[in-house]
Amino acid sequence: MARLLVEPADALLDVPRRIVAEGFPPGALVRVAIKTDWPDGGSWSGEASFRADEGGTLDLSRDAPVDGSYAGVSPMGLIWSQEQLASPPPGAATGPLAANPVHTRLTAEGGGARAEATMVARFAAEGVLRREVREDGLVGTLFTPPGPGPHPAVIVLYGSGGGINEPRAALLASHGFAALALGYFGAPGLPRYISDTPLESFARGMDWLRTAVSPAGDFVAVSGQSRGGELALLLGATFPERVSAVVAYVPGAVVHGGMSAADPAKGGRDGDAWTLGGRPVPHVWQGNRTASWAPYDEAPPPRRHARAVETALDDRKAVARARIPVERIRGPVLTISGTDDGSWPSTRYAEMVEEALTTARHPWPHMHLRCEGAGHAITHPYQPTTRIASPHPVSGILTTGGGTAETNARANETTWPAMLAFLRDAAAAHG
Repeated sequence: MARLLVEPADALLDVPRRIVAEGFPPGALVRVAIKTDWPDGGSWSGEASFRADEGGTLDLSRDAPVDGSYAGVSPMGLIWSQEQLASPPPGAATGPLAANPVHTRLTAEGGGARAEATMVARFAAEGVLRREVREDGLVGTLFTPPGPGPHPAVIVLYGSGGGINEPRAALLASHGFAALALGYFGAPGLPRYISDTPLESFARGMDWLRTAVSPAGDFVAVSGQSRGGELALLLGATFPERVSAVVAYVPGAVVHGGMSAADPAKGGRDGDAWTLGGRPVPHVWQGNRTASWAPYDEAPPPRRHARAVETALDDRKAVARARIPVERIRGPVLTISGTDDGSWPSTRYAEMVEEALTTARHPWPHMHLRCEGAGHAITHPYQPTTRIASPHPVSGILTTGGGTAETNARANETTWPAMLAFLRDAAAAHG
């Protein structure tokens, strides 16, 4: 009888699976279809056809599809190459996504035989605790690992889409970190826009986290994505005594204005994003002689935001004024970038960070993971990566993040374990 095997069938989302079909007629063309339902209400699907070997078996870790949603040998190709069938309902992205698993159904059919299997992917391992935080002016979700601890801690920050990054925090807790997904705009109880966000609120979040979990070795890292990556570097440089390490996904190396997440009533995209001591933190668009939004505003959709940002970087004085002084960070620094980033030039920014740390002879480890051909959406692995262009969550403008489904999937798969190893090493060496 034909069988379709997924091993392991139930595991964390970042665990690779072995997908094997057996018991089919030798040489049969076998179509494998996949459909995934996400806890936010969205659904995805894909398919690929394979030629069974002389034993009637096909193995996705060994065999390339004859045709389908991806090409070449990729053990998790059916996962990352799925296309979106249905979008999540409005507001779903701010819900408790990490508290619920991702359900996938696979079918294999060919040569008169048929088999099916199911797969469950979890953000949170058994024993991980989820606690909503609505105190001391903070809005977020704390995930703590199983066991009494103490555990090293991480603050997790989203980018210009706003919200609370529960999935990444839950996965970090599943790997032994007390993780606080901290919102700062775009979630219930928070401002709608990024404009005039006080940096002191994040210092308060770090203090709260230390009190709440008593982290091992007093280790509290800050990890951010996109604008959150810029913010993570800025927090490390502004509050070096509070930040033990920085992980900056596709970050900025200079301070930016409100940009796509700006409040129209507060200067719009050229207004201020961050404040410190009640005063705006200077950003690169201020007094900039070369900056222009024309390459973005006048481009056909989907627009590439990076083209406008690059015009601002031609004014060296403006860049110098807005540069984040990363050499002040008192701990290890990891930057992750994509060379085809459509949102802003994250590889150029990461190289600027590395150059500044090297020049300053930064006494802690620092590294840059450069992902060739990848775009802006580098995150955790084994999820669909086909949604390259989409309306910005705040501005609503159709933009492209860059990269391809394949290069973005590869970036996710290679950088995630490297990031975990970086955090473990940083926590072990701390103090």
